[in-house]
Amino acid sequence: MRKTLGITLLSLAALQAASASAQDREYCPERPGIDTPACTMAKGRVSVETSIADWTRDDQPGSRDDNILFGDTLVRVGVSDTIEARIGWTPFGHDRMRDSTGVDSVNGVGDVSLGLKANLHNPDGAGFSVAVLPYVTLPVGRSQIGAGDWGAGFLIPVTYEISDTVSLDLSPEIDAAVDEDGNGRHLAYSAAAGLAVKLNKDFTLTGEVQALRDDDPEEHATQTLAALSLAWSATDDLQFDVFGAAGLNDHTPDARVYAGVSRRF
Repeated sequence: MRKTLGITLLSLAALQAASASAQDREYCPERPGIDTPACTMAKGRVSVETSIADWTRDDQPGSRDDNILFGDTLVRVGVSDTIEARIGWTPFGHDRMRDSTGVDSVNGVGDVSLGLKANLHNPDGAGFSVAVLPYVTLPVGRSQIGAGDWGAGFLIPVTYEISDTVSLDLSPEIDAAVDEDGNGRHLAYSAAAGLAVKLNKDFTLTGEVQALRDDDPEEHATQTLAALSLAWSATDDLQFDVFGAAGLNDHTPDARVYAGVSRRF
């Protein structure tokens, strides 16, 4: 009887310690920014990360394309201490193309992405942290909002805390990207690097750069961009953010701006 009672008490203590550990893990949304942090959600915790509005402008000789996404959302669910399942979807998008022939507009839903991020070292993102992130995209969206075919990718997010206030993020990625005509796939690969600085306990400023090589059959291109974002941790489980990016060469969209919110449950 005493042995059974002892085992029961030890089990309850272990469960309580695990719960406390999950509660104590600092919230690490993937918004805002280009990089993907290596941290994962604690087991049983859920993060909902949503763009209120996400606008991209691309000016080319003789044309201008404006793409606006509303409610672009990523849901991350901790399934173990080191692994999270992920699903992303854009419920509504608007694309407007203007050129010498007139204006062409498209409205519709975006594609669905499914992924699994497994942390290999320090799932809370402390110190040196590294993870792997395979994902697939399912072509449920409308043309111009969705890609038109399935795609896949693989990331290796790396985070290194230089100090209590400064951290470095790296996100190399390789993709089976969907062709421009929406039929088939091709190789694309990229690398992003960012430096995040905590201005105080609530505000974090992040500067990032990214280079992407896209071997689309219609045109091989290299894109480069720079970005700056600001995150405000209103509470331990709630964050608001703003983000801005500028293309650094002719193959990159000229500008991107968004604002959003992240909430942990």
